[in-house]
Amino acid sequence: MKNTHSNTNSFILIIGIIFIAYNLRPSITSVGPLIGVIRTDLHISNGVAGMITTLPLIAFALLSLAAPKIGRKLGNELTIFISLLVLMFGIIIRSSGALGLLFLGTALIGMGIAICNVLLPAIVKQSFPLKVGIMTSVYSTSMGICAATASGISIPLAKSFGLGWQKSLLVWAIFAGIALVIWFPQLLKSKSTRPIHNTGLSSVNMLRSKLAWQVTLFMGLQSVLFYCPIAWLPQILIAKGLSVEASGWMLSFMQFSGLPASFLTPMIAGKMNNQRGIVLIIGSLFFASLIGILIGGGSGFLTFCVVLLGIGQGASISLALTMLSLRAADAAQASQLSGMAQSLGYLLAAIGPILIGLLFDITLSWTTPLITLIIVTVALTAAGLGAGRNVYIAGKSPVSSKLGF
Repeated sequence: MKNTHSNTNSFILIIGIIFIAYNLRPSITSVGPLIGVIRTDLHISNGVAGMITTLPLIAFALLSLAAPKIGRKLGNELTIFISLLVLMFGIIIRSSGALGLLFLGTALIGMGIAICNVLLPAIVKQSFPLKVGIMTSVYSTSMGICAATASGISIPLAKSFGLGWQKSLLVWAIFAGIALVIWFPQLLKSKSTRPIHNTGLSSVNMLRSKLAWQVTLFMGLQSVLFYCPIAWLPQILIAKGLSVEASGWMLSFMQFSGLPASFLTPMIAGKMNNQRGIVLIIGSLFFASLIGILIGGGSGFLTFCVVLLGIGQGASISLALTMLSLRAADAAQASQLSGMAQSLGYLLAAIGPILIGLLFDITLSWTTPLITLIIVTVALTAAGLGAGRNVYIAGKSPVSSKLGF
């Protein structure tokens, strides 16, 4: 009877994690296709409109370091619940149509997502210590599915269904509300009110750990290789000869093509003694895709390159999330490492698209920006080879690294 009760609690927790993951990207990825409509409706410049997508990333960078401390004080479960409330409220007020509330709501959205981003790996480490791989697969893939879907349906919701950009963006508040209801049972468990326990290894100074910096750089550089194409891939493909419509669909296609890799990578990584082989494959995917786009070719060849890019992105984000748990000795340490890695990661993600745009403005060519991303790929691979070692941040080797199942 007790085992049945435990299985039920675990199932409810897993469903809660999935619905939290559903909320970590669509309120951001749904904005990109609507930027032009929003800019015209509110009479704002391209620069101001760009802040709508950049502001959440800045919030991620600023709040990620604070998230573990908040989680220790309130308990991870309660902190995530409050963050979902902030996210839902941000979506609602962003959709009011007023410029000031648009930016306030966007900032709140970034705050809510930032804390959930950091604490989910700690929840996984705490509740499923022997199933890190499969659980990371589940929530990273759930996150990717909703992110890609949001990019694809924003325009149809706004135009075909006549919702306008405000109600099209408001739709995602429904998902936040559902996640709140599903997550509520976690607040009723006694452990939810207590800070997470540790094994005595959690007092490691992350800033002095070489391994922590390698994990952080891997997280940050893979973010650059995701958000730069998100911002500029359509323009690059147009310059290579694709139509405006085709280049737009390529963006959604890129995200969907990475979903299988996003699901499989953590399960494979969790069953390996180290993850260096996976890092080399990811680096090769990015390198081949970017070289191919740089060289250019017909639509078929460019589509192939975009598929490789999407696979690399899906594998790299899920591996980065898996490393946050595999390289940590306990939930508290996973939370601290997650905060450090995601803070710098999203700072780089915010800077990356701006830098690529500046390089294009200076050179009036996509050659230098693409070469820059190839250099980032080399740095990503180097950082990943260090981060993929089978050791904890504290410098000790795990008793067993086979945590996939």
